[in-house]
This record gives sequence, structure tokens and C-alpha cells, in this order.
Amino acid sequence: MLALLYAIISERILFLSLEYLTYELSFSLFRLCYCRCSPLIDNRSLISMDDLPDEVVWDILGRIKKTVDKNSVSLTCKRVHKLDNEQRKSIRVGCGLDPANEALATLCNRFRNLEKVEISYSGWMSRLGKQLDDQGLCILSSSCPYLKDLNLSYCTFITDAGLSRLASCSHLSALKLNFTPRISGCGILSLVVGCKNLRLLHLIRCLNVSSMEWLEYLGKLETIEDLCIKNCRVIGEGDLIKLGPSWLKLKRLQFEVDANYRYMKVYDRLAVDQWQKQWIPCDNMLELNLVNSIISPGRGLACVLGKCKNLEKIHLDMCVGVRDCDIIRMARKSSNLRSISLRVPSDFSLPLLMNNPIRLTDESLKAVAETCSHLESVRLSFSDGEFPSFSSFTLHGILSLIQRCPIKELALDHVYSFNDVGMEALCSAEYLRILELTRCQEITDEGLQLVAQFPKLCILKLSKCLGVTDDGLRPLVGSHKLELLAVDDCPQISERGVHGAAKLVTFKQDLSWMY
Repeated sequence: MLALLYAIISERILFLSLEYLTYELSFSLFRLCYCRCSPLIDNRSLISMDDLPDEVVWDILGRIKKTVDKNSVSLTCKRVHKLDNEQRKSIRVGCGLDPANEALATLCNRFRNLEKVEISYSGWMSRLGKQLDDQGLCILSSSCPYLKDLNLSYCTFITDAGLSRLASCSHLSALKLNFTPRISGCGILSLVVGCKNLRLLHLIRCLNVSSMEWLEYLGKLETIEDLCIKNCRVIGEGDLIKLGPSWLKLKRLQFEVDANYRYMKVYDRLAVDQWQKQWIPCDNMLELNLVNSIISPGRGLACVLGKCKNLEKIHLDMCVGVRDCDIIRMARKSSNLRSISLRVPSDFSLPLLMNNPIRLTDESLKAVAETCSHLESVRLSFSDGEFPSFSSFTLHGILSLIQRCPIKELALDHVYSFNDVGMEALCSAEYLRILELTRCQEITDEGLQLVAQFPKLCILKLSKCLGVTDDGLRPLVGSHKLELLAVDDCPQISERGVHGAAKLVTFKQDLSWMY
């Protein structure tokens, strides 16, 4: 009987969204469904919510995703309110907490089974009241025994003392800190010592994290699977050697150096020797995301690229010193690669960082094309600047990827070598669904008109392309080929020219970038 009830409720929810029904009417529907499928209840009568099994109410609440909707439903009767309190696993709070500590204590006492808590003070001003402080973290540690996932953003009043109180949260497995300037390496060390099940750690703009004992201790635990370090000024590529045995467990690494401090990074000679002597297995690495990193022969992260045999996604953004041999070695090892994104520094920026600037060439792209038969997403970009590179990736290298791999998404930015001949080649790209062209100035109307012949293309995005006009989009008007057409800041394309060229069209024109 209960299985039949679930089937009826699921069917009703598919056709009558809670978003468009009053909750009183929705629950009347649920009660009616229950009556009809229960042979023990007179179908002419209507039972109350108190008669529904807990499993049914939980199923109803589980289908409501918006917090405001859940709050509204919980007010319909005391029983639903009680069951919602027991079921609620996550909350997201911020500037509305006032007074902060007292309000958080009330929420924790109401929702006793919280597993995920996000506290964000983005946009906070002093007139909004005092922020959550160390006492607030003490409340979390004592009132949320099942806490697994904690996200703190712009919590500027929290110090190491407060973070150390979280060490008693034995179930904590994920911690994200975004701009918590009073936190230092000591606070993070005290936390990782206490939380031995930590699998995810994200540190973003934590400016005072200097000591690296926490990184070494984390490496010895061998539990970390997802590590993100972005714009933490003192943490450099060389420090990652301290992860030691945890490199074997790591599935996702995101490392970004603050661009304003990149030139100040120097390698410790001892750290270089450690990288060269220690064999670092990265068998479980699935995603590698590096921004503004220095990757030099035999140093730091260059040792990692060729040891990720299960890598599925790689993103290298303004990484200085990457060589063809690094990408070739990575491609030969990572045959399961599905996404590659390369943003290459311009020719004129490289000498500032290295005496012998090294560029990636078509050899890298050919190696990827030959060995990565599952590649679906390709993003190639050259850094913004007055002198973009003309001699790195050529049309021949790009076409080798298109011809050999099942590319579904192709994004090119500042790639001057891609022209109408390249657009013609895309007519045979049978898997291509998404095409993004940014500052590809060699493409003309003749090449753009070929889009109508692309077999499966459904999304086209054009940005800052000077050589295309309304004429290039004319074959698409009324064709119903594209699901989405987005045109941004293309000076020769008008709003009238994009009308009717796709089911959904977005148009923006701000030409300040030209001046």
C-alpha cells in the first residue's frame, strides 16, 4: 500500500509543482492520495496530516528544495514542524544573524541533526550588527554533533582560538575558509590534529597562513582527497612537497598563486631536491587546476604532471614554464582525459619570469589528440595583452584535436590562428554542441555562416569578435537550430541582427574594451 501511495504522490508532484500551489492545497492533495490508496479509510472522509506516516511526510519535505518553501511548509502544523526540524541537514546563514551568536544557538537547538553549515558575510557592513565570532564556533562544536561540512566566508572576526574549538567535531570531513584574515597556520594545525577524517580543505585568500606544519601533518594523515589553496600569499608551489604520502590519495588539487605576488615566489634549494628525489604517485588524481604557478624543469608541480594516470580534467592558467614534454608525458599517462584548458602567457610576459622562455606548441596538442580518445572539452586561450602570441598553437594543432577526439565543447580566446578554414573544418565535427569564440579576429562572415552546417551545435557564444556582422548570422535566423546564442561586445553585430537566430538570445554591447 505504501509503495502505491509513493507512486501516486510522485505522479502528482510531477504535474502539480509545489511552486504554484498553496501549501494548504498541496497537503490536501497528499491527504486525498493517502485516503484513496488505503482500504481501511473511508474515501469520503479526509484524514489530517497527523495520520500520515512519517516516511510520507519526510518524502514530501525531501522534495522541497528551497529553504523559504521548507520554512513555509513547516508552519502548516506542529507535526510537520517537528519532523522538518529532525530532517533538516543543512543551513546557510549570514548577515541576517542578529545577534549573531544567540541566533546561531537558536538555529542549532532547533535543527539538532545538522550536517552542513554555511556562514557567509559577503557584503557585510558594521551597521548590520556584529559578526559571528569565536563563541559562535564554540556553539557549533557543542550543538552540532553530526557536523560534517563547514563553509566560512568573510568571517573576519574568527581567530585561531575559535577554529581550534572545531577540533572536537570528530565527524568534520570538509572545511572551506574564504577570506578569514585572522586565521593563521597554527589555527589550521590545531583543527587538522583534531579532525582526523578531513577529506576536503579549501583555503581562499587566507592571507596570514604562513607556517606549514599543518600541511605536513595533513600529509601524514593520508585522508585528504580535495585540496584547494587560492591566493594565500605565503604558500608557494614548493610547500606542496610536504603533502608526502597524501599525494597518493589526492583526487582534486586546485592551486592558485596571487598574480600580484607571483614574481616574488622563489624556490628553496632543499625543496627542489626533495621534489627531484621523491617519487610522488598521483594515481587517484582526477582534477588538476593550476593558476599563476611556476612549473620549471625538475621543480615542484612539473613532477606531478606525468604521474596522474587517471586524470580526467586539467586546467593550466598562466602557468609559466610548462614545456611540450610535460604535456606529452601527461597525455601519455592520462588516457582518460576528458577536459583540457590551457591559458598561455603571451610571448612578451615570459622573459619577466624566466631567462629562457618556453612556449607550448602544436606538439602538445597532437600528443593529446593521439592518446586521449575520450577528450570532450577543449579551452585554449592566450593572455590578454597588447601583444598576443602568434607562434604557439596553430590551426593545424587545433584541427588535430577536432579530427581525432569527440569534442563536445570548444572555446577559443585570443587564438588568432583560428580562421574561416577552421570554421569549415568544424562542419565535420559530429559531436560539437558548444562553441565559444572570444577575440578571434580572423573569423569573418563567411566562416560564421558555416555554423548553420555544424551537425549538432546548439550553443554559440561570440564575444569581442571584430570581423563578424549581422550577415554572418543571417542563415541562422528562423532556422531553429540553436538553443542559445550569446553575443557580447561585437561592434558590427546589432540587436536586430540576432533576433530570431536562436530559441534563446542574449545580447550585450559595451565597446569600452576597444579603447
